[in-house]
Amino acid sequence: MMLVTLVALSARAEADLQALVDATPVGGTLRPPAGRYEGGIEVSKPITIDGRGEVVIDAGGAGSVIRIRGNGITIRGLEIRGSGENHDTIDAGVSVRGNGNRIEDNVIEDSLFGIDLGQSNGNLIRRNRIRSKPLEMGLKGDGIRLWYSRENEIVENEIRDVRDMVVWYSGANVIARNVVTGGRYALHFMYSEKNIVEENRYIGNMVGVFLMYSDGVELRRNEIAEGVGATSMGVGFKESSDVLLEGNTILRCATGIYLDISPYEPDTTNRFVRNRIAFNSVGVVFHSDWHGNVFEGNDFDDNFSQVVVRGGGGATSHVWRGNRWGDYRGFDRDGDGTGDRPYELYAYADRFWVDQPHAAFFRGSPLFEMIDLLDRLAPFTEPTLILRDDEPRFVPDGPVGGS
Repeated sequence: MMLVTLVALSARAEADLQALVDATPVGGTLRPPAGRYEGGIEVSKPITIDGRGEVVIDAGGAGSVIRIRGNGITIRGLEIRGSGENHDTIDAGVSVRGNGNRIEDNVIEDSLFGIDLGQSNGNLIRRNRIRSKPLEMGLKGDGIRLWYSRENEIVENEIRDVRDMVVWYSGANVIARNVVTGGRYALHFMYSEKNIVEENRYIGNMVGVFLMYSDGVELRRNEIAEGVGATSMGVGFKESSDVLLEGNTILRCATGIYLDISPYEPDTTNRFVRNRIAFNSVGVVFHSDWHGNVFEGNDFDDNFSQVVVRGGGGATSHVWRGNRWGDYRGFDRDGDGTGDRPYELYAYADRFWVDQPHAAFFRGSPLFEMIDLLDRLAPFTEPTLILRDDEPRFVPDGPVGGS
């Protein structure tokens, strides 16, 4: 690869990074001297810009800092800052319209959107540190935004204090080993199929992962925890089918998993396998009495309510098999690892706060607990069977209750 190293420049040339980019031949590497450069540059040919952690590019609050308008371009080791604040023009630290580009090891700060990919395929976005502008949450931009973009790799990025990360109308992307904190939606899918999400850490966001009209997504070994706010959510579904959640940890959210008419397509299934769903206000919420989900081998630990179905009805049309339930009251006399009797969950007086969400404020109060106890001892009405797990997993050294 041809290397272009510029070490002695006039003051005028040093300020004009665009001229340096234009002077770099195809296939060459531009290594600007350490310093601060004006942003708003455009790169349209396959070159590498390597800042080695010593170069700052600042757009001064106008437009996007770097615009990639070609293929095979690498942007590495830069501090990128000072985009505009216009959502209509999607002012970003790096705006990408091209394929096979690499954006890695950059610091992107004070930029409305961090990295924006539009109709761009096969790009690698790796090891970037991204923050938005210090605005109210709804006015911030997205840390990484994919729009009609396929087969990209979004890996090992650190994203904080942004609005969302969005994947819209985009399929077959890999999103792995990223850390997202302090946002609204750590990851939001819309009409996006067959994406892989694995080994990410989504901590302290309002929502971990939300899937809307997105089928065939696989979420594996992610940690989603410390949801922010009374409506926080670990993973949410809206009319999404053929989704796999396997080996994830969902902790300390208002709702662990939320399902609204999912799966949506006929003869499809969503599978929840070997996840840990713990210390949430509600482990799983079904928006309505639906069908088609399989819960197998999951750990439900110390959720205030394990499973809730809004609007009445139960969740018996879903498959519950081999899960470990923290409130299981049974034994395993033959030592085969399965409880001797099924785990059954009924709705008693706690139906109040399901039908009237404002009543949830009184959960755990002496009066509410007394009503609930009396209803269990002598039910006012026939309690509703929420679910039945015929093969509850039994762990002898688990929480009190023997699950």
